[in-house]
This record gives sequence, C-alpha cells and structure tokens, in this order.
Amino acid sequence: MRKAFISPSKYVQGENELLNLGYFVASFGKSALLIAHPDDAARVKSKLDATSEKFGVTFVESGFMGECSRQEVARLEQIAADNNCDCIVGLGGGKAIDAAKCVAKGESLIICPTIAATDAPTSHSAVLYTPEGAFDDYAYFKQSPSVVLVDTTVIANAPTRFLVSGMGDALSTYFEARATSRSYSRVNAGLPSGVREGLTAPAFGTNAAMALATLCYEMLLRDGVKAKAACDANVVTQALENIVETNILLSGLGFESGGLAAAHAIHDGLTALEGTHHYFHGEKVAFGTIAQLVLENAPTEELNQVMDFCLAVGLPVCLADIGVESMTAEELQEVAEKACIPEESIHAMPFPVTVEEVAAAVQAADRIGSAYKASKGL
Repeated sequence: MRKAFISPSKYVQGENELLNLGYFVASFGKSALLIAHPDDAARVKSKLDATSEKFGVTFVESGFMGECSRQEVARLEQIAADNNCDCIVGLGGGKAIDAAKCVAKGESLIICPTIAATDAPTSHSAVLYTPEGAFDDYAYFKQSPSVVLVDTTVIANAPTRFLVSGMGDALSTYFEARATSRSYSRVNAGLPSGVREGLTAPAFGTNAAMALATLCYEMLLRDGVKAKAACDANVVTQALENIVETNILLSGLGFESGGLAAAHAIHDGLTALEGTHHYFHGEKVAFGTIAQLVLENAPTEELNQVMDFCLAVGLPVCLADIGVESMTAEELQEVAEKACIPEESIHAMPFPVTVEEVAAAVQAADRIGSAYKASKGL
C-alpha cells in the first residue's frame, strides 16, 4: 500500500507576524511579487512597509484583479518576469492565495492569509475560475507553499464570520478523513489522478494525517466558542491562536493528506441553489457534514454533538441557515446529481452512494437540523 503526506516547508503563526515577512522574502532574494487585493494590501500597509525597510526587500505590487483566472495568472506571471521577482507572496483570502500558487507553480511561494476562513493556505492545489467568476478547473503543483505565515493580529481584526466559516470547513475534516480511511480511498497528497508520471497506484492516507484530523475536531470542540468571543472583541487569546491553527494548519493537512468525502461533495451540490451563493464555503460545508453523518447513519450522540457545536458558534444546521427556505424536487435532484458526479469526493465513503441516497440524506438532515434548532429555542 502506498501512503502519502504533504505539508508546507514551514508554518509560522503569531501576533504581528507580518513584521517578519521580509526575513522570509530575503531567504529567496531581494524582491517579491505581492499578489493581494488592494484593500487587503492597504489593511497591512504599515507592516509591509516596516518589514520591507527592516530586511531590505521590495514588494512589487500587482493590483490583483479579484479572480484567479487563467488570464489573471498570465498577467501576474508577466509582472513577475518583468520585475525579476525572486519569490511570490500571496496575501489575503482564497482567490489571491490561489492566484499566487498558480504563478509560483510550486516554487518560492509565501502564503499570508489575512482571514482564517478556509484550510486552503497550506495546500498544493488551487481553483481556477473564468474572468466572470464561474468555476474553470483545479490546478495541482509539485509541492505545498514554502512558507505559510499567519498574523493572528490581522485575523482577529477581520470580521468574525470568516473565523466561524473556517471552523465550518474544519468541522468536516475528521469525519471525511475517517470515511476515507475506512474506504481505503486515495488522498490528494498523492498525485490527483492516482496514475500519472509513471506511478501505477493511488496513495492512501497516513496515520499522521488521521491523528491531525482527530485533533482538529477536538480543538474545535474545546476552543471554538472561546475563539469566537475573542474575535468578536478583536483580541488575540490562546483560544483564538488555537482555532486559527486548527482552521488553517490542522484542517489543511487533514483534508489534503487525510481525504475528502461526502461533506465537501454535498457542499458542491448545494452550490447549484441560488440561495446558497451568499454564504461562505465553510458555512455550506458545516451543513454538508451533518448530511454526511445522516448518510452514514452516525450515532445520534455524535450527530447531536456536531449540531451543538454549530449552534454554539453560529454555523448552519439546516437549509434555511444557508439561504434555502424551500426546494423543489427538481432542485433537490440537481443537488444530489452534482454531488455524485464520478470525480466527486463522495465516492470516498466506505459504501456505494447513489443520487437517491444523497437526496434523502439532504432532506433528512434539513429536518433533523431544523427540529434540533427549534428544540433549543433558536
């Protein structure tokens, strides 16, 4: 059996950590292409100026256009070439980070998330969109970022909803890794197709990845509510530090080396519904996790524990919580079919899954979540 585990070369997290960014840029050379939305760059300008002066490095601003599209990547590549940039810095949210990954192509890449809304910063993959914002394709690179640098002061001052969304994304990590382990399904830490570049078998998850995924869930239950309170107050506490690490590092390593299953596939299916478009990735994944637990007939105690956590931090537990007040039979069918396309992660579940079973699980999860929320007087 082949196993695989992938991670960034270095992960650094702490208060005002962006003041040390110049040190890491200097390890590659004298200049870095800064891929960041102008608003994100403006939020941390004083820190960028300070670290640039302290370590004698230059940030070449790119004016990121907002979409990680092939056209935008080509434009950014040209700027990097014209300015002889020694490394790439991706600063901000998911699309700026993904654009930086595409420009760097697995070399000399520093990722600086300004929110902890997803587990994407540590991964060796990116999502490409059209210039209009529609999904285009996935891109995979030979290695994860060289450095992931997380400034928790910046994250504490971002809207709390981003942190909570990150907890929703992280919530699925343990349950999807558990399902993938039970089914002996491949993980993204190996080559995405399972058979490329001469390799003749897919790679499965490691015990280390399962341990990290388990810790991810444990940390959410222990510190999630306290971290939300800290972020509401725009302060950094140990609980906030722990949840930032959970959302970005534990969940990132857990999903990529432990595997994805039904929760993310159901999320992908839910994107077919117009009402969900105003909700964050992690918010929809939280409901997808509940639907996965229903699909696998998890113990009631486990399901209730997950819903208690969601209600405590403000994550969705039913379809109305993600903007779907009603759904036609045709819409439900579309969601289930989209979740079950051949390349989806739902086929990592440890049993065959049909479109009809997914539709039933979504309906049942919605009813269970709605009733549980009502029983709590919410």
